[in-house]
Parts: sequence; structure tokens; C-alpha cells
Amino acid sequence: MEIITNYGDLLVIMAIVFGVFMAWGIGANDVANAMGTSVGSGAVTIKQAIIIAVIFEFAGAILAGGEVTDTIRKGILDAALFANEPHLLVYGMLASLLASGSWLLIASSLGWPVSTTHTIIGAIVGFGAVGVGVDAVEWNQVVKIVMSWIASPVLAGIIAFTLFRSLQNLIIDTDHPFNNAKKYVPYYMFLVGLVVSLVTIFKGLKHVGLSFDAVTSYLLSIGFGVLIAAIGTFFIRNIHLDPDENKDFYYASMERIFSVLMIITAAAMAFAHGSNDVANAIGPLAAIYSIIDSGGIIGSKSALPLWILFLGGVGIAVGLITYGHKVIATIGTGITQLTPSRGFAATLAAAATVVIASSTGIPVSTTQVLVGAVLGVGLARGMAALDTRVISRIFLSWIVTLPAGAFMSILFFFALKGAFGA
Repeated sequence: MEIITNYGDLLVIMAIVFGVFMAWGIGANDVANAMGTSVGSGAVTIKQAIIIAVIFEFAGAILAGGEVTDTIRKGILDAALFANEPHLLVYGMLASLLASGSWLLIASSLGWPVSTTHTIIGAIVGFGAVGVGVDAVEWNQVVKIVMSWIASPVLAGIIAFTLFRSLQNLIIDTDHPFNNAKKYVPYYMFLVGLVVSLVTIFKGLKHVGLSFDAVTSYLLSIGFGVLIAAIGTFFIRNIHLDPDENKDFYYASMERIFSVLMIITAAAMAFAHGSNDVANAIGPLAAIYSIIDSGGIIGSKSALPLWILFLGGVGIAVGLITYGHKVIATIGTGITQLTPSRGFAATLAAAATVVIASSTGIPVSTTQVLVGAVLGVGLARGMAALDTRVISRIFLSWIVTLPAGAFMSILFFFALKGAFGA
């Protein structure tokens, strides 16, 4: 308790700095993943991607991010074991943030789409098991999270495969793809609005003091889906068939319709990402702030100030602007060639998977989900459409991430113990 009392302000400042560093890493790596399909398909520019990401990442974190934040804060470690030495938990969370930010800096500079979720959980498990004791880790929760890393990309791949097959049958592989796109795309827009609003209403709005019964929730979600479809239809009406642009690529005019849809799905993916992955930076920061604000009492409820969320948002935006282009290139063009129609199927599948997972409180890897979805679209076109060398490199980076996060976290944990005293 004495360390908390004497160094509380310094520890909070360090937590903010390390948290912003971690948020920068999320922007450089994970938000780039979320926007990769949109930019890679040519549907939005880098500048547009940044604007969409900043707005909807905030919305996702605030409206639907509470469930996952609680898992990061309380679900992985047995907080009761730190009751007599709360400063050790503070050291550990600081070490986890610094380790995660450092690994994301390395991975982003190499263009590797790694997982911030893998990184932060590996870091927390690492300092908990080695720095405190194996009993400090809630292994049942860790096993659930690891299982979700296998299930979620498979689920995203299946959804993306099914979605793109439906696009092929209804639009792409028909005699009049442009006309059929105008006819069917509004239904897909409705689906985007329905998926995002359903989970937001059921699991998100309770954090801002709003709750509805089941019938009202479904009616509101359907209404929101209809609104999104109506807005999309309005913009689609202004797109006209241009025979000249179709000479080199028969589907050019059709893909312009999907570009409108991709802007909507990019927003949905940013929302889904915010609901799940912003917790990776905010969760440990919330735990540190809560402990110090309560004078060392673990488990005491303490609201996270909005200015910390704001700093996290700034870190994400700066990360995307400064380093995001490298990972965007890997996701957007490296795995398989994307067009707006292919990017739509991948992005909606990923958004649906992430937003459903965040409603369960299990933090899945947005990176794995999106890569799984892009693979699903590629498989729908045949194995030849996939670049297996890029895929192998991505899988290798995933394997390395967990132990890298754990190892660095252990080093930083003992360095902090040495600097402040055990």
C-alpha cells in the first residue's frame, strides 16, 4: 500500500503513457487490419479510412466495449491473490501495456498483421505466471479465449465464403451484374445495419443506461437496418452503367455499387473492432487507475474518465496515420486480390463474428477473424486465388506473438519491481 500512496501519481502517468503507446500499436496494426479490405479493394482512400475508423472505433468502444474490458481487467488473473500487494498488479499491468506496445511496433514495422488481443493476453499471463505464480492465472478463462482464437477465424471464413457465394449466384455470375447489384445490394445493406444494431442494443447500450425488451430491440434493429438500406439505395441511384469503363473489366460499373456498400461495412468493421479491441489498451489502464484511485483496494469500482478514452482514440488515430499503411498492404492486397464485392463479403463476415464475440465477453482476435474472412472469400474463388507464402508468414507471426508478449512482459515486470521496490 505504501508504494501506491507514495508513487500513485507517477504510476498513473506511466499507465497513461504506456496505454497511449499500446493504443498507437492498435492503430498501426489492428485498425489497419480492420480498414485493410476497404482500402485494398479501392472502395475508400487512406484519409477516408482514418475518418471512418476514428468515429466508429469510439462508438464501438463506448457502446459495446464494456463486456470485453471486464474480461481483460478481471477475467484472466485472480485479483484476490494481489489483495495484500496491489502494487504487483499495477507493475504487471504496466509491463503488459509496455510489452504489447513494443511488440506491435516491431510487428507493424515488418508489415505483420499480428493480434493485439494475443499480445496483451500473452503479456498478462506471462507476468502473472512467472512474476507472481501459476495459481494467479485463471486458466479456464485462458482456455476459453484460446479456443475462440481457433473457432472465430473458422466461423468468419464460413460466413465470408457463404456471403460471397450468394453474391456470385445473385449478382456476379449473372448476365446483368450491374442491374442485379442495384437490385440486391440494398438487402445486404439491411443485413449490415441489422447485425451491428442488434448486438449494440442487446449488449452495449446498458453501459449508457439504456435497455429495451426483446421485441423492442428487434424492432429497433430492423428499423435501423431499413434506414441504412434506404440511405444506401439513395446513393446507388446516382450510379449509372458506363459501357466504356467495362471494356477492360466487365464488372467495373457493378463494383462501383459495391464501393458504396464497402463504406458502410468499413464503418461496421470499425465499430466491431472498437467494441472488442480498444479494451486491449483500456482494460489494463482501467485496472491500474481503479487500484490507485481507491488507495490500493482491488475490485473497487471506479469509473474510467472520458479523457483517458480520448487519449486512447488519439493514439489509435496516430498509429493508423503513421504506420498503418504497411499492414493495410498485407491484408488488402497480399492474401488475395480484393475488389469491393470481395472486400464487402470479408468485412461483413469479420464484423459479424467480432461483434457477436464481444457480446459474449470473450476477446477474440480481430486479425485472425479478418484473415479468416479474407481466406473464405479467396477459397470461394478457388485455391489458386490465394497467396500461400503470405498466408504462411501471417500464421508464423501469430505463433510468435504470444510468447513474445509474455517474455517481454516478464522482463518489464521485474524491471519495474527493481525500480520501485517489491
